[in-house]
Amino acid sequence: MDVPIQKKKFSKSRIAMVIGGLLVVALIIFVFSQSLGGSKLNVEKERIAISTIKKDVFQENIPVNGIVLPITTIYLDALEGGRVEEKYVEDGAIMKKGEPILRLSNTDLELSLINQETSVYNLLTQMQISQNAARQNTINRRNQFTDVENSLIEAKRVYELNKRLYDKGAVGRQEYESSENNYKYQQERMQLAKQVLSQDSISTKLELNQAQSSYTRTQNALELMRKKVGDLVVRAPVDGQLTSLDAEIGQSKNKGERLGQIDVLSGYKVRVDIDEHYISRIYNGQKGTFSFNNKMYTLVIKKVFTQVNNGRFQVDMQFEGNVPEGIRRGQNLQIRVALSAEKQALLIPKGGFFQKTGGNWVYKISENGNSAYKVNISLGSQNTEYYEIIDGLLPGDKVVTSSYDSFGDTEELILK
Repeated sequence: MDVPIQKKKFSKSRIAMVIGGLLVVALIIFVFSQSLGGSKLNVEKERIAISTIKKDVFQENIPVNGIVLPITTIYLDALEGGRVEEKYVEDGAIMKKGEPILRLSNTDLELSLINQETSVYNLLTQMQISQNAARQNTINRRNQFTDVENSLIEAKRVYELNKRLYDKGAVGRQEYESSENNYKYQQERMQLAKQVLSQDSISTKLELNQAQSSYTRTQNALELMRKKVGDLVVRAPVDGQLTSLDAEIGQSKNKGERLGQIDVLSGYKVRVDIDEHYISRIYNGQKGTFSFNNKMYTLVIKKVFTQVNNGRFQVDMQFEGNVPEGIRRGQNLQIRVALSAEKQALLIPKGGFFQKTGGNWVYKISENGNSAYKVNISLGSQNTEYYEIIDGLLPGDKVVTSSYDSFGDTEELILK
């Protein structure tokens, strides 16, 4: 008798379909879980940086670069143009005030000086001639006045004598009246002579004053011209070190052209570049610190230059207290400029996490230390080492502060 053969419940094709279906379901579940943000990622602890949130003293500051400069720099410009004829010193020389640095020649200026000197000498000669003529004229006027005065005295004597004789009948009326008329005439001549002498004195004095004023102006012009010629010799305006000397023998220099500078060596300042973003928060009196030879030093802002170039502005800072020994002109310093006073704040160390999150969230380590999950945070001010935490974390919390670039949108990190 034939035995019936039982048909297998699961064929190979059916098993394959079931497995395929399960894989599809698993894929759907995976995609769905990803869309819900519940993804996880295994991460080795050794490859991430974990920091502990702490409450400590905080001061907002910014890192800036500064360059050491002399406390005062005097620029040397050509007061008069000319050709460089002689150099007395070289760049870097230590100068004393008034010492010559170089000499320029200017033929036109020197010729103008000669012409000005000639004008002064000619004017002086004319003044002397005019003064001599005025003195001679005054002498003649006085001689004339003396003659008139003598004639008046004689006319008065004759008139008074004839009057007495006429009263006694010793002389005739005609002779008496003639002497009287002559006396009156001499009196009028005397008044006229006095007026002429007085006017002559005023006129002479006025002419002398005008001539003296003209001579003084010409003399001042001559002294100015001599000074301009003297300026062809460039001298050190103060004690200091000559730097940036740009002049060679035979080279022509225009009026006002920069020749070099004198650095006053009595102290130093630091010229600092700062991003224009902070221009409203920088003012005189703010302080900054820097490290030099393993010691901390303090600088104080003394001058703020509000002009912005290429998105940056500059300030001058001076040393508070001792100047670091061994510091030199042109040296670069890394400075932290304080933007606020010190205060107690909750702090998170700076790290690569900020580039990914913008400071809006971090991975917080769970209490058992086996995982890290996203938590929203709010950050405030910052300095070169820390961000100030406004909300979202507590002292003692541990967070991942290294870069998040390899984590994608993972919601939870499984730490191994």
